[in-house]
Amino acid sequence: MNKIEYRAKGNWNEVKGKMKQGYGDLTDDDLTYEEGKQDEWLGKLQQKLGKAKHEVKEWIDSL
Repeated sequence: MNKIEYRAKGNWNEVKGKMKQGYGDLTDDDLTYEEGKQDEWLGKLQQKLGKAKHEVKEWIDSL
């Protein structure tokens, strides 16, 4: 299990709050994580934030 999957199962509400603070235009729909669809979800965030996939992963891991 990678860090993003761990966070999605663990303290996800806390992480979502931090993500919304960092990028106010993120919606609950943007932050809905479905197990097994990590790449699709990261791609959606990547588009919304205008960042590379590795940048999105690093940002989430840093929260």
